[in-house]
Amino acid sequence: MAERLVGKPAPDFTMETVTGDGKDFGKVSLSDYRGKWLVFFFYPLDFTFVCPTEITALSDAAADFTALDTEILGVSIDSVHSHKAWITTPKDSNGLGPINFPLASDITKKVASDYGILIEEEGIALRGLFIIDPDGELKYQVVNHNDVGRSVEETLRVLQALQSGGLCAMNWKPGDKNL
Repeated sequence: MAERLVGKPAPDFTMETVTGDGKDFGKVSLSDYRGKWLVFFFYPLDFTFVCPTEITALSDAAADFTALDTEILGVSIDSVHSHKAWITTPKDSNGLGPINFPLASDITKKVASDYGILIEEEGIALRGLFIIDPDGELKYQVVNHNDVGRSVEETLRVLQALQSGGLCAMNWKPGDKNL
């Protein structure tokens, strides 16, 4: 039986990264996000079809997340070198182009496994998206079949609901009263 993650400390991680412009490599750990909200999302593979639609949509909305004191971190099982190649390849050549957040490499597949979204027989992750609060508690998760992309608008809505500090009814929107 799968272990529940929501409401518990987010599984720790340290991974290699490439910046959104593809120019620099680095490392990132969960502790680097202490004091901020984190939208932490997994996608299956670089150079695929649904993945760039999600990544570029989140990148286009990066300023909205920043305004909510929230960082974004994308991750797949590909290497940082594959991420860099995808970022620096033009969109019209099946590239991603520059984005507004880093991509991390879970080449060992440990982080995907720790977050419960590794498809072991395929060696890739499901589309998992997690919202982690400034204290490191995992507050939200959504996991999709790899054929279906996620919604930036729903991610922003849930983030704002979590940040509202109260009980939020179904279809709660920013500006609505809490219960």
